[in-house]
Amino acid sequence: MRFFKDLSLSAFTAGFVAVLVGFTSSVAIVFQAAQAFGATPEMAASWMWALGMGMGLASALPSLWWRKPVMIAWSTPGAAVLAVAGMGYSMNEAVGAFMVCAVLIVLAGATGWFERVMNKIPMAIASALLAGVLARFGLGAFIAAQTALALVLLMLGTYLVTKRLLPRYAVPLTLLVAIAYVAARGQLAWSAVHFSLTWPVFTMPAFTWQAIVSLALPLFVVTMASQNLPGVAAIRAAGYGALPVSKLITLSGLTTLVLAPFGAFVLNLSAITAAICMGREAHEDPARRYTAAVCCGALYVVIGLFGAAVTGLLTAFPKELVAAIAGLALLGTIGGGLAAAVRDESHREAALITFLVTLSGVTLAGIGSAFWGVVAGAVALAVQQLGRVERRVDGVAQGGSPATQKAPPDKDIAASGNIAPRTLVIPETPVSAEPGAPRKNA
Repeated sequence: MRFFKDLSLSAFTAGFVAVLVGFTSSVAIVFQAAQAFGATPEMAASWMWALGMGMGLASALPSLWWRKPVMIAWSTPGAAVLAVAGMGYSMNEAVGAFMVCAVLIVLAGATGWFERVMNKIPMAIASALLAGVLARFGLGAFIAAQTALALVLLMLGTYLVTKRLLPRYAVPLTLLVAIAYVAARGQLAWSAVHFSLTWPVFTMPAFTWQAIVSLALPLFVVTMASQNLPGVAAIRAAGYGALPVSKLITLSGLTTLVLAPFGAFVLNLSAITAAICMGREAHEDPARRYTAAVCCGALYVVIGLFGAAVTGLLTAFPKELVAAIAGLALLGTIGGGLAAAVRDESHREAALITFLVTLSGVTLAGIGSAFWGVVAGAVALAVQQLGRVERRVDGVAQGGSPATQKAPPDKDIAASGNIAPRTLVIPETPVSAEPGAPRKNA
């Protein structure tokens, strides 16, 4: 198979790191959401089964089909909303709300309205959004030094050296060195690992308007604004704009609809883990990075089958190790996002506002900073461009920023965006191929 020819150690490691970061950073929130609805231990394990199978199959199969990295994940902000708003509702009402949310996501994808909205967002704003989302993980890598200075310094030093000598294997080698270090110090919590198969538990849905208003609608809004929005930004920033966004949104909704009775509260496009599998660290060749997404999907399926055991295994790693490897793996994507965000001078300030609002982590009306970052950037861009109507006088555009002005016929646009005088270039006189032949004027 072509997949095995395209597979590499760096791609598999990227898939593993994506799973490690995705699970350990938010699995506790998912368990809290399940407990808010009075889930039994069997039901909580079924949630892991449904989410693992859903994320795994919806990531691996489309990635193999299109040979492009497709990353589906659970909604961490959605789980946080459920953990807070779920008190007082039964598991049956919760499943009904999950299914209503899934139907809304399917409609958003099938009608194409979400993709049309995304197409109107400038690339600078989308790149700033992605950089703001990921920068928090980059900061986390160095904040971890407060409690595990030696580990973080060891990982940073290993990363820098291997990035210079073996750039394709910088992340996997850094991860191996870190695991060896914490294992030698006895910091791996192996007691949390208990191997056993996980069996799905079916819950009959119950539809009430109270649960729809209090659970389904907030879950839908938060997922679209805080998860799918940066997910699309991650896809486009990585250069995979040809992926059919509407079909992926529809796929995530349908997968949620089928698995909701077993505990899949909502599935959506991934941003953080997608950036890990879509970046250069996964593979130098963009055409082979889909193997990282397939590996990630396969690991998700394993987690679904052995939910409790694998969750214990992943949570056995120290939180500082997870934070550091996530930040180091995302350095290249964060840098690329920032570079794309500030490249266009006419969009620079709006992009910086988007980046800072997103990075702030502010939450208003229950909606996360990713949505408000886009809103703030769009408003800033609209204000900057308001009333800038170009008027042409003798063929020269007047008004607007220097980056948008048209140069007069005898001038060029300099790299800084300012108008510079055109340099007269005198073509060289070509020399005849035969020695002694008369020269011809150009």
